[in-house]
Amino acid sequence: MTDTAKSTIAILGGTGKEGKGLAFRWAKAGRRVILGSRLLERAQEAAQEVNDRLQSDGVTGADNPTAAKSADIVAITVPYSAHRVTLESLKPFLEGKLLIDVTVPLNPGKITRVQMPPAGSAAQEALEILGEQAMVAAAFQNISYEHLLNDLPVECDVLVTGSSKEARVAALELVAEAGLTGWDAGALENSVVAEGLTSVLININKQYGSTHAGIKITGIVRNQK
Repeated sequence: MTDTAKSTIAILGGTGKEGKGLAFRWAKAGRRVILGSRLLERAQEAAQEVNDRLQSDGVTGADNPTAAKSADIVAITVPYSAHRVTLESLKPFLEGKLLIDVTVPLNPGKITRVQMPPAGSAAQEALEILGEQAMVAAAFQNISYEHLLNDLPVECDVLVTGSSKEARVAALELVAEAGLTGWDAGALENSVVAEGLTSVLININKQYGSTHAGIKITGIVRNQK
């Protein structure tokens, strides 16, 4: 199993709001984080932005291949339109590493409507690309970047699905490290629910004038899991 306590995390497409939010949370917890981008300068600027917010230097910027190669754990937060090409081009650098897929297959013109890719979900597509032996987990799709980029407690929960129990356990450790409550939501096939729920939450935001609707699991006592 990946030793999450000592691992460096690369966030591919990390210059976006969600990527910077996760970088902020993980770096705040003491993790070394590399923000990846197609453009080195953009990655470095985003890393400096997060460091300024943290008043530290725990985040660095690199091009996507360098970031993926240098990390032990990789998260991908790219728009869905760049999902396949990013994973295909970086496949050699992802072998043997935990991939946390945060991607949601949103249609830019119809973001409030659930539309899944032929593979079933973005996370299932990632597993198809990387191979059945890859360790893929899906998480964080339903958490607003506004929650991630502050130091306040977050009321929203995180559903974690994965290609194996090992992948889910490792991802859940990182959810907790980010200061969030995570739930083992089962096999990677179930990622279709979490990914699709993003469009539902966007619709709720639009209908009720919010920007950060989320979900909360009730009816379970954690120490009885």
